[in-house]
Amino acid sequence: MKKTITQLSDGRELIYFDERDDAVRSEVDARHLPPPPKASELRYDPLVDEWVAIATHRQSRTHLPPEDECPLCPSTPERHTEIPAYDYDVVVFENRFPAFSHRFPSAPPTAPTPLVPARVGVGRCEVVCFTPDHDASFASLPQRRVRTVLGALADRTSELSALPDVEQVFCFENRGEEIGVTLRHPHGQIYAYPFVPPRALAMLGAARRYADRTGRILLADVLAAERAARVRVIAGNEHWTAYVPAAARWPFEVHLVPHRHVLDLAGLTDQESSAFAPVYLDVLRRCDALFGAPLPYISAWHQAPVRHPDRALAYLHLQLTSVRRAAGKLKYLAGSESAMGAFVNDVRPEDAARLLRESKP
Repeated sequence: MKKTITQLSDGRELIYFDERDDAVRSEVDARHLPPPPKASELRYDPLVDEWVAIATHRQSRTHLPPEDECPLCPSTPERHTEIPAYDYDVVVFENRFPAFSHRFPSAPPTAPTPLVPARVGVGRCEVVCFTPDHDASFASLPQRRVRTVLGALADRTSELSALPDVEQVFCFENRGEEIGVTLRHPHGQIYAYPFVPPRALAMLGAARRYADRTGRILLADVLAAERAARVRVIAGNEHWTAYVPAAARWPFEVHLVPHRHVLDLAGLTDQESSAFAPVYLDVLRRCDALFGAPLPYISAWHQAPVRHPDRALAYLHLQLTSVRRAAGKLKYLAGSESAMGAFVNDVRPEDAARLLRESKP
């Protein structure tokens, strides 16, 4: 894989990850763009001990443009996009409308009240384009491209983890307008947070309590129990297992877990990275065949926080969740889920696993 770093006309960084070592990336961004926005504002919610980002510039982000105006397609002589090249394999670039940024405002934010301190939302947000094909999906990618994407995510995890203000690197893909996607071109994102998000803290807390009781790694034992039970396992090979968790929150939820305890994507071996592609593609294709239509989903890589004292207790895994609960029906996060964070699942996890196993890609 060849890595080429360049800049867009407004100074944002863009990186090509090519599958050919002889690829030449000399194209120049010919657009005239305004300067990127300054970093957002973080406000602390004392009622739940969490940080909230206030990023008002994101109100003007591009929303479901027609295909001939897609900013993630390759450029052409007639139209310039976010990607100057006329073709590409995998591209990563700084988000034009970031939730977090390293571009500081002229003055720090002011605390709204003594109980709600505020600070700069320093960090970084990146867009990951998997393919130049606007009509493709991750499920349609060849295994080699999946390996390239994984290599790009591992590279960005290492680079972003080295930034002094970054505490967590989160790689994910939103797919489908039902999820809230604003660009239809297949792509993912990377958030480099200046704090450890609530979900990661909750998992670390559970892992710490389990380690104190047993001296063992929590997800390693969960994985072993699921592999032994077999009833919720969807797919797997010598390096990875995909299963529906026994206490799944979502109607269709699959976890893909490496058999070796790994902290983040940068820690995967070449063999583990190569072995991921066939399992993940199998799961995605089963998901799309489930109701005879593309399944809306969020694909989220859970990695170890960068500097947390319990970092060693984290365990890399991918969590795939969908709001689709049946053909033509969505799972809405209504009162219990949205207000109280207490999930009620409409589909028994064992039934979801059986349906996915029986689904024919």
